[in-house]
Amino acid sequence: METQYRGAVLGGLICQTFFGLVLVAIYRAMYAGKPQPMPLSSITTYVWLQQAFFRMLLSMDTDLLDRIRTGAIAYDLCRPLHLYGYYYSRILAMKMTGSILRALPMLVIAALLPEGWGLALPASVPALLTALAALILGLFCICALENVTMGLTMRTLDPRGVQAMLNLLLMTFSGNILPLTLFPDSWQRVITLLPYAQMLDAPIRLYNGEYALDKVPEVMIIQICWTGLLVTGGCLLWRANQKKMIVQGG
Repeated sequence: METQYRGAVLGGLICQTFFGLVLVAIYRAMYAGKPQPMPLSSITTYVWLQQAFFRMLLSMDTDLLDRIRTGAIAYDLCRPLHLYGYYYSRILAMKMTGSILRALPMLVIAALLPEGWGLALPASVPALLTALAALILGLFCICALENVTMGLTMRTLDPRGVQAMLNLLLMTFSGNILPLTLFPDSWQRVITLLPYAQMLDAPIRLYNGEYALDKVPEVMIIQICWTGLLVTGGCLLWRANQKKMIVQGG
């Protein structure tokens, strides 16, 4: 089992590193053809930070999905615990440990790559510290969004439709497919206010220095507001589901 875990971590690391190199090569070719206003080093840094924290975006609690599908979640209802808080803590721990295991070696590899290919240093020490704080808030936000997805799955019983739609929105507007900084200027005000941008895009912009330090309070207030809204909506959705839950089978 230990070898299996190590193999999974190593395979994920190789996969994300490969995709990171491919994306950087594409952006280098794009910049060679037509230089962009944003420095190339900022784009390569954006790519590597997105790849390093990929697990934070898309990992999910498959055990909970099985419990919803099989009806085993009924056993959890018998336990003296707050169901939403319990599973929020689980997904938080899962995303945090998965991200740390993959992000640390990947960031080391990216930092060792030649200039123009790898990870650039943060704009300043305060920028690094505020980016870390924003990353933690972004983690809270994505866990709240994950629990909303689970709440919707309790109603549909099949996660594929809901998750396919939400994952597409997540990948697009979190900057994983294309850095949000490369979207048209007229889109920036809207897409940077969406909850998806609070998960990784905002911390990366703080790291790069694209967001000045005087913008930190605004960024964190938006992150806290979205986390509060999603947690409140998720709690209400889970509570409504628990009242209407029908467990089939023996």
